[in-house]
Amino acid sequence: MNFDFDTETEAFRQHLRSFAQTHLAPHYLADGRAGEFHAGLREELAQLGLFGLLIPEELGGQGASKTVSGVVCEEIARADFNAGWLITNALLVSDIINTHGTDEQRKRWLPAIAAGEQIPAIGLTEPGHGTDAGALEMKAERDGDGWRLTGEKTSISLGMHSDVALVFARTGGPGAKGISGFYVPLTAKEVSRAPFRDIGGRPIGRAAIHFDGLYVPQEDMLGEEGKGFTSVMQGFDYSRALIALLCIGAGQASIDEALEYATQRHAFGQPIGKFQGVAFPLVEYATHLRAARLLSYEVLWRVDNGMPHTMEGAMVKWWVPRLAVDAAHEALLTFGQLGYSEEFPHSQRMRDMMGMEIGDGTAQVSKIVVARQLLGREFAP
Repeated sequence: MNFDFDTETEAFRQHLRSFAQTHLAPHYLADGRAGEFHAGLREELAQLGLFGLLIPEELGGQGASKTVSGVVCEEIARADFNAGWLITNALLVSDIINTHGTDEQRKRWLPAIAAGEQIPAIGLTEPGHGTDAGALEMKAERDGDGWRLTGEKTSISLGMHSDVALVFARTGGPGAKGISGFYVPLTAKEVSRAPFRDIGGRPIGRAAIHFDGLYVPQEDMLGEEGKGFTSVMQGFDYSRALIALLCIGAGQASIDEALEYATQRHAFGQPIGKFQGVAFPLVEYATHLRAARLLSYEVLWRVDNGMPHTMEGAMVKWWVPRLAVDAAHEALLTFGQLGYSEEFPHSQRMRDMMGMEIGDGTAQVSKIVVARQLLGREFAP
């Protein structure tokens, strides 16, 4: 058993940390206040090959492992949580396309993602169906050799920024088996968008997207008809580890900053780190984050080795976002009145990470997934 990254991955991790601290961290707070990513971010991330990590080299990508994709998410989010989400979304969509798309679809769609020319979104959640995504109502009706999409998607991350979206709609009867996936442009006249005013993750541009009879040719259906729900759920099993590592990167950054502050700030004639009331909570969060990090990388190791990972993915999804939010909160308290200022990043990290307690599976449904794995469906909720 080896807990170290290989030499190449470790060198890449260190390079990413240096890049992120130099080019991303200085923009994090300002981008959050402005509610948009700073100019040039997409191009910088694309030049590093981060959008195309999981895309085969012959299609313009890096052909990297899932473990390496986790390293990227952790290190980017350590400097800028929202920039990390920009990458994570591209990784999820590209992985679903690479796994379930035809050769023609992969050649047509993946190079643009790898180059950062197109930012993709996932269109699954609807106003009446979030966790219960298998009951979605958006219609895909036959029209000649294609389909027309009618309905609304909501809470779509990057919905205001994306050029294309992998949209899931009902092509058949009720339930998950009646759902198919379509890769569609968001610039068509039949598509309209409306932004949300969120307390965190503002640069991500969460949006509601309405489709008014958008025509989609048959060749833009991803995978087989009626198999769309399965493809996205399999993708979520993997992306939940990425979400966890985004949160770990940001949460660990706050704890590291608080530990450094505890050596510099003096009270009652000594550094505040000498007080157990300051040191012990930071020790506890450092311990929990370290354990969570190992479990998150175990998920990705399992994916890379073709092993089951649904349970472990659900474990980190219910546990880590809340853990990281609480860690950033403890860091804020360590800084005292300074931490309460918007000049420090802890409150923004808290707000940004809080959204991950909701998106891509709530803690409640994730615990149901784990319970069914441990107890069996007969004895679980």
